[in-house]
Amino acid sequence: MKLVKMFGIALVALGLGSPALAQQAAPAGQPDQVDQLAELVGLNDDQQKEIRGIIDSMQSEISELQAEAQGLQQELQAEIKPDFDEEAIRENSEKLGDITGEITALSTLMQAKVDKVFTQEQRDELEKRMKQMQQQMQQRRMQQQMQQQMQ
Repeated sequence: MKLVKMFGIALVALGLGSPALAQQAAPAGQPDQVDQLAELVGLNDDQQKEIRGIIDSMQSEISELQAEAQGLQQELQAEIKPDFDEEAIRENSEKLGDITGEITALSTLMQAKVDKVFTQEQRDELEKRMKQMQQQMQQRRMQQQMQQQMQ
């Protein structure tokens, strides 16, 4: 469904795709990502609280898995040497795939739970705004390509 894709883009654009980023303190006087999302689609205080609760409830598990994935990536990098251990590489790669899959599942579940908080009007507004953002990004890319070609 296009809305799910748009919603995922919105969360990533606002930093909610990574709960650790979403909960980072914003610089003084700057709104955090939930505040930005609230402004984008007009969330009320209860909706903001519910979204923060969803993020908080999933943040620690996702963060732990991300740390584990990073450790496995480092172990895999350490195996790039003349006397590599193929069994260790394959085992760690399989573990990394499982963890990456679980991170993806949890992130998708988080997005779905947040989406459930929105009203249909808010979903429609989000879709509209995300289309605008995509068009702006496309225009910037085209401008950059044109500038590179002219150099």
